[in-house]
Amino acid sequence: MKAAIYPGSFDPVTFGHLDIIKRAAEIFDELTVSVLNNKTKTPLFSVEERVKMLEEATKNLPNVKIDSFSGLLIDYAKEKNIRVAIRGLRAFTDFEYELQIAQTNRKFSGGNLDTMFLTTSLEYAYLSSSTVKEVASFNGDISESVPDFVGKLLYKKYGYDR
Repeated sequence: MKAAIYPGSFDPVTFGHLDIIKRAAEIFDELTVSVLNNKTKTPLFSVEERVKMLEEATKNLPNVKIDSFSGLLIDYAKEKNIRVAIRGLRAFTDFEYELQIAQTNRKFSGGNLDTMFLTTSLEYAYLSSSTVKEVASFNGDISESVPDFVGKLLYKKYGYDR
């Protein structure tokens, strides 16, 4: 069975993330979407909230599992016996950063973790979780950026009743 991990913060999950998830799920027999618990960042949503959002957003994709981890991706991948990480690219600037991480992961994993890059569909190339949070924080329209239930959760975090 061919398996892959799509790691990320997903704070919150966007249509861009879901685009990558759906396409990776078509390529691999099993895709584990795993929320990184990054202690150096202060996310808007807890790990548990992000896991629940992803579970709801991917409930119609039978070969997608949702999980969370902290620490190094190479250790998590080894623990799960998965040798491929998925990363989404929006622009060339993403590539430089992601390439360095991919090469580091391959080197530090002893060659046991490869990275597959999927470019985001053009309709989502502008989209980032940070931008969505900023727009939502001003009660702006994020309906074309996130699923409805995610939008409601975001507005609620910022004190808006929508």
